[in-house]
Amino acid sequence: MSNLEFEKPVLELEAKIAELRNVTGDDSMNIADEITRMQGKADRLLQQTYSKLTAQQKVQVARHQDRPHFLDYIDGLIEDFTPLAGDRNFGEDDALPAGLGRFKGRSCVILGQEKGNDTESRIKRNFGMARPEGYRKAQRLMKMAEQFQIPVITLVDTAGAYPGVGAEERGQAEAIAKSIETCLRVKTPIVSVVIGEGGSGGAIAIATADKVYMLEHSIYSVISPEGCASILWRSAEHANDAAAALKLTAQDLYQLKLIDGIIAEPVGGAHRKKEETIASVGMQIENALDDLSNISSDKLVQQRHQKFLKMGREAA
Repeated sequence: MSNLEFEKPVLELEAKIAELRNVTGDDSMNIADEITRMQGKADRLLQQTYSKLTAQQKVQVARHQDRPHFLDYIDGLIEDFTPLAGDRNFGEDDALPAGLGRFKGRSCVILGQEKGNDTESRIKRNFGMARPEGYRKAQRLMKMAEQFQIPVITLVDTAGAYPGVGAEERGQAEAIAKSIETCLRVKTPIVSVVIGEGGSGGAIAIATADKVYMLEHSIYSVISPEGCASILWRSAEHANDAAAALKLTAQDLYQLKLIDGIIAEPVGGAHRKKEETIASVGMQIENALDDLSNISSDKLVQQRHQKFLKMGREAA
C-alpha cells in the first residue's frame, strides 16, 4: 500500500503489529494481548486522523493509487460486461472504457475513466485523461442507451481531459461540450459517482446526471489545487491554500447543493477496504435508479435541466 505522510503514525503501529504476529514462542498469550491493545490504538488513531482531514489531505486520499478504479467496479458490480470501443470517427480511447452490462439484473450502459494500476496500464490508459474520441464514444453510447431505454451509469476518476496538441487539434473542447449536451438531452436515467478525482470539464462531460454522488474522500473541482496555485500565487507550493479555497471536497459540494449525496468510505479510505467501498457505491446507484425509474422520460430531462440551471442560485 502506498503511504500517505499524514498516515505515518498509524502505519508505524500497523508495522509493529505485523512484526508481533510473526513472533512465536511460549509467551504467545501475552503477545496476543499486546497485539489486541495495539490494534485498538491503531484503529482509534486512524479514526481520529480521518475525521479531521484537511482539503489537501483529501486530495491525496482521492489520488491514492490503491483506491478502487473503474475496472474494479466493473468486476464487482457488473455482470456480462461487454466492452464497446471507438467513436466511429477517429479511434478508440483506452482512458475512457465503456460498454454494456447488467447491474443487479438491470441492463445498462456503464462508462468512466480508468487510471490504471501499474506503469504499463497507466501509460495505456493515459492516466485516466481522455481525448476527444473518448468523449465522442461516450456520446455514442449514451444515445444508444436512450434508443434501447436503459439507464446510464458513469464513474468519474480523472485529473482532467488530456490537454495535448493532438487532442486540441481533434476538437477536445467541442467533444466535451457535446458530451455535456448529450447528458442533458438523452431521455434515460443517468447516475454518476465521483470515485476519486473529478477534474474540470473532463469530469463534468460524463457527470451531468440526474443524480451525482461522491465518495466521502473524493474531490470535484474546476481545476487541480496545483494548477490553481500556479495561476493565483505563481507557485504550486500554495496548493494547500488553493485546495481549501476551491471547496472541492464532497462535504463542501454537498453543502453548496452541487451534488446529491455522499457515499461513506470505510475508516481509513477506500484504498483500505475496496470490496466494502464498491458494495456501498453499488447500493447507492441501485437506490438512485429505483427512484428514477418511476419518472417519465420527458419529465426526467426537464428535471435534469432545472437541476443544473439552478446551481449557484440557491447557494448565493
